[in-house]
Amino acid sequence: MEIKQQCVVALTWTLKDTLGEVLDVLDTPVEFLVGGDDLLVRIEEALQGHGSGASVNLHLEPEDAFGDYQEQLIFLEPRNLFPAELEEGFTFEGSALPAGCSPAAPREALYTVTDIYPEHVVLDGNHPLAGIALRLALQVHGVREATEEEIGRGTAGAGFFRIQPSAPGGTLLH
Repeated sequence: MEIKQQCVVALTWTLKDTLGEVLDVLDTPVEFLVGGDDLLVRIEEALQGHGSGASVNLHLEPEDAFGDYQEQLIFLEPRNLFPAELEEGFTFEGSALPAGCSPAAPREALYTVTDIYPEHVVLDGNHPLAGIALRLALQVHGVREATEEEIGRGTAGAGFFRIQPSAPGGTLLH
């Protein structure tokens, strides 16, 4: 079966930056819905027409991946608003930021604590890969029709780079 809209594809990948540094490796196949919310549009386009066993290599500019880095998504917040056990790498949904945080911080963003000072905490609302051009080597391990439930949910259960941010230096993107 060829990859088309509303099918499920099982993929592995190696993700690198343009200098060749490995950012992530997925070596066990994971299923993604093509035509849903699981994959970046540029990746879906590149997969179209391929079948099981195919290898696809992509270069993604920031605008095709996670956007440009936005300085206005950096916020310096009072340290006393946050729990004592706060550590760099902790994440907060914008809607769950402590009362007293900047009203300019978009509530739909996910914020990562990047620095902790005695009086302030630095929150970064950028995606960890924002502003980075990426090289992605994909391997297709299987293709099948999507179920009605998967199509209705818009996902096969996994999202491409639906990051659960880890501490700085962490490499897991899935």
